[in-house]
Amino acid sequence: MRQESFNISSGAPDQCLDTAALVRLEQSFRDWVGATPRRDVRLARQRVLLIFLLIRYTGARLNEVLALDPWEDIDCERRTVRFGGPGPDNERVPREVQISEFLAGETRKILSDPAFQQATGNRFGVDPAFVRRKFYERTRACGFERRLGGPEMIRKARAVELMQAKMPLAAVQKMLGGAMPHRGAARISFSPEEIEEVTRRFVEREANRRTSARNTFFGKIVAIHRGDIQARVTLLTVGGQTVSTVITNDSLERLELAEGRLIAAEVKAPWVILYRGEREPACSAENRFSGVVERVVRGKVNTEYGVRIADGTELCALVSTESGRRPALKRGDRVWAVFNAFAVVLQAD
Repeated sequence: MRQESFNISSGAPDQCLDTAALVRLEQSFRDWVGATPRRDVRLARQRVLLIFLLIRYTGARLNEVLALDPWEDIDCERRTVRFGGPGPDNERVPREVQISEFLAGETRKILSDPAFQQATGNRFGVDPAFVRRKFYERTRACGFERRLGGPEMIRKARAVELMQAKMPLAAVQKMLGGAMPHRGAARISFSPEEIEEVTRRFVEREANRRTSARNTFFGKIVAIHRGDIQARVTLLTVGGQTVSTVITNDSLERLELAEGRLIAAEVKAPWVILYRGEREPACSAENRFSGVVERVVRGKVNTEYGVRIADGTELCALVSTESGRRPALKRGDRVWAVFNAFAVVLQAD
């Protein structure tokens, strides 16, 4: 499979727009559409807006979006977009990408306009160079560096955004049409349909912003050990990591948990403890992950650390700035991120 020009597992957040900047850029496109009184110009701008939204939220390549038949390849009821390979010599395989209910609703509204369909036809029919110019114009209008607004950079920004939001690496790569990670156990344990379900849940959770937890693991329950009052639940993440939690038997029954069920596990950043060094710490915390510090945001009261663990996702830890200074943690340091089973909250849809 053709390799990307960027490594989505490495993040590189300093080389692309962050979420706040992407929101500003999206609003700039929307304001641009509404700024003209001419119906024909507004329809043409809506077409560019829809192209932007598809790249921004699916991470698709520009040529993939331009090759879409919007009325055949976008299923607003199932909330999916079907992308196919652009030619017989390309090794990319067709794939379906989940979109949020909100984006599906907005897309349905645009596509249901007869005037839009008449102006667009069966394809977007836009010159790629024209699209790039409009992307650059909107980017400069926001005060951002021109190159950061190109379609490839928006695609990269989406990949980084998903990874920083803790979407499993396997799901990110499948969504963007990249190579799957070489993690045999996880790939064997999760079917393509289950990875699609994980992606769907993540996309909806992201759109609705229903949780304040900074760390979310998506996985499958592989073991349940019931006690007289509480039960230990172990899940295997898509990236091949295991996470243990302890919940009451009442919660176990209320959530209707069983082995094989897909579920999300959340851990708030203040509950994650960092130990410096490569040696696994001697502690009682059931959940222990080796990683590398990739991000340090130091405030007057608290310091936030982003730790990249083995499956490529990032764990966020929040410690007091004073305690953060004592171990002198910095980018590139090897650490262990640990948290207790009682710190894990399960979220069942």
